[in-house]
Amino acid sequence: MSAKALCDLLLLLFVTAAAVSDLARRKIPNTWVVAGIATALGLQLWLSPQRLPLDWLGGMATGFFLFLPLYVLRGMAAGDVKLMIMVGAFAGPWPAVLICFSTFVCGGVMAVSMILWQGSWRDCLRNMRQLLWPMIARAAGAPLAPTPLARHASVGNMPYGLAIAVGTLVVQAHDYF
Repeated sequence: MSAKALCDLLLLLFVTAAAVSDLARRKIPNTWVVAGIATALGLQLWLSPQRLPLDWLGGMATGFFLFLPLYVLRGMAAGDVKLMIMVGAFAGPWPAVLICFSTFVCGGVMAVSMILWQGSWRDCLRNMRQLLWPMIARAAGAPLAPTPLARHASVGNMPYGLAIAVGTLVVQAHDYF
């Protein structure tokens, strides 16, 4: 087994464990994330000891900065951001970008499926209007302040760890097929 295949396999094991935990308990354990980050660092130091772990650091920064805005906007939980940091630690900066965008597509499909399945599309459209109208009005020159959604306004709680795992699998499978 090649070194890249070993890294990919370990990453898939970590994201699968996180996805199963997110599905079962709606929580991604910090122990899995920290163990994954440490494993990724160990693999990078083992595979190229003469180099600084720049791919490790760059990948973590990429995952963090691409997911941070969604956390700040309350679109995802901190565990999802930490999981993407771990994915970046394994994958490196550019693959982390690809995995993030693949994850966004998978998450979008999951979100639309959940909304349709639960029949909560009207609530979703109301929330979208409430969030977007102040931005559109400000862009047109009307000084409207943003209005935050009420805490109970969410139309569902999505296990985004599953989207991260599927997005990771899609990008990694592309390398082998």
